[in-house]
Amino acid sequence: MARACVFLVPGDWNSRTGGYLYDRRIVSELRARGWQVEVLSPGDGYPFPDADDLARAAEVVGALPDGTCVVADGLGFGALPDLAERHAQRLCWVALVHHPLALETGLTPAQQRQFVDSERRALACARGVVVTSPSTGRALAADGVPPARTCVVEPGTEAAAWATGGGAGAGALSLLCVATVTPRKGHGVLVQALADLRDRPWVLHCAGSRSRDPAEAARVEALAARSGLGERIRWHGEVEAPQLEALYAQADLFVLPSLHEGYGMALTEALAHGLPVVSTAAGAIVDTVPPEAGVLVSPNDAHALREALRRVMDEPSRRAALAAGARRAAGRLPRWADAGRRFEQALLQAMDAGPP
Repeated sequence: MARACVFLVPGDWNSRTGGYLYDRRIVSELRARGWQVEVLSPGDGYPFPDADDLARAAEVVGALPDGTCVVADGLGFGALPDLAERHAQRLCWVALVHHPLALETGLTPAQQRQFVDSERRALACARGVVVTSPSTGRALAADGVPPARTCVVEPGTEAAAWATGGGAGAGALSLLCVATVTPRKGHGVLVQALADLRDRPWVLHCAGSRSRDPAEAARVEALAARSGLGERIRWHGEVEAPQLEALYAQADLFVLPSLHEGYGMALTEALAHGLPVVSTAAGAIVDTVPPEAGVLVSPNDAHALREALRRVMDEPSRRAALAAGARRAAGRLPRWADAGRRFEQALLQAMDAGPP
């Protein structure tokens, strides 16, 4: 009998963010391993579903046959505790948590409390919980999710050509940041840090959606203009894979000033291309970027970020040492086939477990 499961993923399945890319690659790997996988959506407005989203989720989940193994992306699952509880005995819920909802930046204290409660209730209904980093596993354990029900399945990477750099022209450094423009990714902090480095020759390329949070995108672009950096920061928006590969190839340095990461797939992509990294010691980043490959500073600290960038910009030998470390780290990165194998094991373990 063929193994089968349903992926319940809110929003646009084809979005070019790390979370959606992870979901797509895992589905592809499971299908390659002989699984029948159906992808369904509970609606678009998560993690703040409206009445239409809730009605759609109830309809989609209610139509699933008893015993179905449902891999529910945490962006939606953590916001659907009532639905999770209603079907906990008849469905095999497997929660896929990229990072806890309450750790998103920009939430009010009331929203944080709401997410802590709703996610805890939903996860209590899961027969298995897949997280994308040990850091997220530790965060969920602190919120009461038994480690025995949690499986870490880190994202895979593809083998990549080493970055050649030089994209900013002779004598200048090409900096690359790959992240959706939201408060959690820290673009504003990066602009503040670079404002005091205007005397250095550099160009910053930012690849990532500017439409997911238009207000934040407008804010950081206005900040860049006021800081005199309007001509030195290139906002590419969401780009196709070939253009993104070209941006990695021309880069000299990768920078990601996130306030929190459940994993940080763009960071492993940077390592896979042999790029030195300047980032933050936030969430799973400390597990993702080894000291030999990158410099990590406190999140939301523009001064610390500026000083780290200043040193890496001013010391070619330091950049070269970090690039060499990144190339060594690239050889240790997991592949997507490894991730697919571990995910399959997590599903089989959950399917063998009884209702929570």
